[in-house]
Amino acid sequence: MKIKLDENIPRRLVDVFAEAGHDVDTVVEQGLGGHPDAAVWQSAQQSGRFFVTQDLDFSDTRRFKPGTHQGILLVRLRDPGSHALLGRLADLLRTENLESLSGCFVIVTDRKTRVVRP
Repeated sequence: MKIKLDENIPRRLVDVFAEAGHDVDTVVEQGLGGHPDAAVWQSAQQSGRFFVTQDLDFSDTRRFKPGTHQGILLVRLRDPGSHALLGRLADLLRTENLESLSGCFVIVTDRKTRVVRP
């Protein structure tokens, strides 16, 4: 699966997703760090990538209606430090088939994963 990591997702997670067999790029590597959300979103959509972020600006399912994009994974942890993110997303990759989440709006918290399907 093609994935784009937002600038608020630690670079170390590129390896975690890549080891799980995904094609990963990042907002920072693409030179979009600090750019408006609209530019980041457009880039993810033009390249057909599932977008992983912690940015609440991407949390509105009316604006980002499932089925109208490649998918959004919104991570909402109590402690959003890099260690917690690494552990939670590595766990998600072990328990979920990301391909089955394509086109969905996914919210990951400390204890559960909520999927809004098209």
